[in-house]
This record gives sequence, C-alpha cells and structure tokens, in this order.
Amino acid sequence: MAAAAAAAEELAGRRGRGPEPGPGPGSPAGRVGGEGSPGGGRRVFSPAGEFREFSRRQLRDMERLFRQYDAGKDGFIDLMELKLMMEKLGAPQTHLGLKNMIKEVDEDLDSKLSFREFLLIFRKAAAGELQEDSGLHALARLSEIDVSTEGVKGAKSFFEAKVQAIHDASRFEEEIKAEQEEKKKQAEELKQRKAAFKELQSTFKQ
Repeated sequence: MAAAAAAAEELAGRRGRGPEPGPGPGSPAGRVGGEGSPGGGRRVFSPAGEFREFSRRQLRDMERLFRQYDAGKDGFIDLMELKLMMEKLGAPQTHLGLKNMIKEVDEDLDSKLSFREFLLIFRKAAAGELQEDSGLHALARLSEIDVSTEGVKGAKSFFEAKVQAIHDASRFEEEIKAEQEEKKKQAEELKQRKAAFKELQSTFKQ
C-alpha cells in the first residue's frame, strides 16, 4: 500500500510540473548561426571593417542578395539554395559544379556559404582570381550588384585591385565623415529650433 501511494504521489508531482523544457528558438541549440551571417553568428563579423574595398552601398546590395536566397533564414546559403540562386540568375549548375562553387570559398568546411564566405566571391571576382567559366564568376557577373561602375570588377590584376581597394577605403571613410557631419548639422538645427521656441514661450509669458 505504501509503495502504491508513493508511486501515485510521484506521478501527481510530474503532472504538476508539466513537460521538461526544451531548446527554444532563441537558445543556441534552437537556432544555428554562422560566422558572419546577417542574422547572427558564432562571432562578431563586420563586413565594412574586413571588406573595405567595397562601398557601403555595395555591401548593402550584397547582403540583400544573400538574404533573398537564404530561404531557410538560418544565415547560410546551402547547396540547394545555391542551386535555386544560379537557376534564377540564368546560369544553372550541375550538382558537382555547385559543390565546387562552395568549396572554393568554404573556409570553415561546413559545405555551405556564410555571409562572409559569400562576400569572398565578390572579393575574388574583383581581384580577377576567378576562372571566367566558373560558377562563382557567373554568380558575380550575373548578380544585380554593379561593382563595375566603381572600377573594382575591371581590375586587370591583383595589384590593380589592391590599389583600387585603397582608393575605395578612403572613399568609405569620406562617406562616414559626411554622414557624421550631416548628423551634427541636424543636431545643431534642432538645438537652434528649441532655443527659438523657448524664447518665443518666454515672450508670451511676459
């Protein structure tokens, strides 16, 4: 009788507690992120800091393109998502061709593309390091990202690309300074408007 009562009491206790908690969407086990992925990652990655040869606009366009084909929204483009991407761009690849595309920039050997590895494609294209008949060259060429207007894709050698990168890095810093000056100007205008409003208030009170 005592054993039966103890068993019943234990069962009732379990029912009161409810199911054991599992990994939620926000936990490390519930969501897998990759290095440099737009949605989060294993470590902090700054595209603007590492890929200074590209302008802020170009980096935004690359991120938009990456997110567009990251169908799983996990911060990676896997083989099937890359397959769909190349078909949409009008340059379908064989299964082996897709694997070779990933392999060429897959630094962490996880057989998929993080956002950082995706940017490496355009870096290699800008430096002239991609074979013209390769899938990665087709991806860079057919994407909606126009880097040729900046003179990056037109670099004929790695040295020229490096020179261009230095020039673009200076332009990037100028963009930052211009934004800071604009914000400073707006803050000053707001300050002046507030001062004028207070002066108007004091006039009415008199």
